[in-house]
Amino acid sequence: MKKKNAVGMLFTILIYIFLYAPIILMIVFSFNDSKSRTVWAGFTFRWYRELFRDNLIMSSLQTTIVVSILAALISAVVGTYAAIGFYNMKKNMRKPLLTVNNIPVVNADIITGVSLALLFVSAGKLMGFQLGFGTLLLAHISFDIPYVILSVMPKLYQLDRNLFEAAQDLGCTWTQTVYRVIIPEILPGIVNGLLIAFTMSLDDFVISYFTAGSSVQTLSMTIYSETRKRISPKINAVSTLLFAAVLLLLLIVNLREARQRKAELKKENMLKGTA
Repeated sequence: MKKKNAVGMLFTILIYIFLYAPIILMIVFSFNDSKSRTVWAGFTFRWYRELFRDNLIMSSLQTTIVVSILAALISAVVGTYAAIGFYNMKKNMRKPLLTVNNIPVVNADIITGVSLALLFVSAGKLMGFQLGFGTLLLAHISFDIPYVILSVMPKLYQLDRNLFEAAQDLGCTWTQTVYRVIIPEILPGIVNGLLIAFTMSLDDFVISYFTAGSSVQTLSMTIYSETRKRISPKINAVSTLLFAAVLLLLLIVNLREARQRKAELKKENMLKGTA
């Protein structure tokens, strides 16, 4: 039994080394005082200073942040109302719609990107617009909404189904019930969905590549175009910052979920104690 555990532990360690060794190497060489990717020449912040002087990268970073924030906020609002709508449907109608909602999550990014590009190009010919910031934002919203719905639905399932009717019996209108009763109860799920949507938009490349056109570039697209020429240490620096941002957001989401589970368990234990 101990031998099996040791083999399993060794296998797990090798998997983590395979996954994270390239990222660790990239982070280390982002502080290398040489352009070499194999020889360490000393510690420096030189490439980070040059990174912030690069107008192309800074412009791409600004576009990425603006698109990610707008897409996350819009997706959080639309996804929350969609989740509330699904929750109030009959089960035989809700299940197929939730299955359709899950398709963009498991679908290959390249299929989503190509299909959205074809849609925008066709619509652009009819309505007189081209691929650009608007189409990029719409594409990000389209793949962010399903993640928000998946984050909000579990919180809705935890609600007492009589809560809505009780609020209306006490004089609340439908709008007041949603804003004063339902949304405060499911707010943790909304925030988690918002953070996940922001993270998904922040590091997306494939869908952005097909829907941004030639006038707009996100950070991931700029990194791709730069690496096709030669991998500059500035690319190591910006990739390190991007990795750190995504890691921080994921840690926030996981810590929030852990605290929510802890609070729910505490609440259940208190209810059992009073019973």
